[in-house]
Amino acid sequence: MKELKQITVIGLGLLGGSVSLAVLRRLSGVKTVGYTHRSSTRSKARKLAIANEIADDLNQSVCNADLVILATPICTFENFFSQIADALPKGCIVTDVGSTKVLPHHWATKLLSKNVHYVGSHPIAGSEQRGVEFARDDLLEQADCILTTTKKTNRRAVKTLKKFWSALGCKVKEMSPAEHDKIFANVSHLPHIAAAALINASNSEELKFAGKGFIDTSRIASGPANIWADILLTNSKNTVKGIDKIIAELTKIKKAIQNQNEKQIELLLKKARDKRTALIKYKIKKKELLQ
Repeated sequence: MKELKQITVIGLGLLGGSVSLAVLRRLSGVKTVGYTHRSSTRSKARKLAIANEIADDLNQSVCNADLVILATPICTFENFFSQIADALPKGCIVTDVGSTKVLPHHWATKLLSKNVHYVGSHPIAGSEQRGVEFARDDLLEQADCILTTTKKTNRRAVKTLKKFWSALGCKVKEMSPAEHDKIFANVSHLPHIAAAALINASNSEELKFAGKGFIDTSRIASGPANIWADILLTNSKNTVKGIDKIIAELTKIKKAIQNQNEKQIELLLKKARDKRTALIKYKIKKKELLQ
């Protein structure tokens, strides 16, 4: 990691703050600079020692950076790329921690200089909590991190980012932006929509009787609404296709129940149980879950 002397994190929420803390813990000798537009968050970040330096000015925070990481809501990326473009030093690597990738790649190509190198990053880590006060230096340990690249992506920058995320404890994989957005619409974005729909389908009085199964199933509906709205709107086509698939599956079960077709109900439920059992076995084998 000799090529990284300064890392700047823009956005000091749960994930951005955790990335900065992980760098402080694992990459000795690398200077961390944090920036956020809210002065109150900057004050908290200074008190919590989230970075070596908390900058009050956006362009000053990146002017000496070897790596800039955007950890803000996805729909702010375009504006941030525009603002920092002229301040970035030659050879700087720019990445992000967003959950969708096609649009960020498009914005980076349009707005960033050819003298800097954009690579998409998606560390799959987080929680329902938000805010710099919840940042943890171990949040990224054993997490998958997806790097998204195109034919034009600088391979040296990719190599550096692979080393960087690996040094923070991540297991790094690489794919195209389009493949990423298709996969995560189904395994990340749809579960959030389903959890939200499940909550909204019940009234407040009914919810008081909810047991642990309901609480577990609906847990991710507690995520921040503004961040999830950005995710869904920046991956709308894939998400809508996924919603159609869920509707189709619900319709199958609905018809089987209406027709009092016990065999069909059991077949649909068993299919789901068997697929989930296979998933859990795979995750345990990969040491992504404890037995």
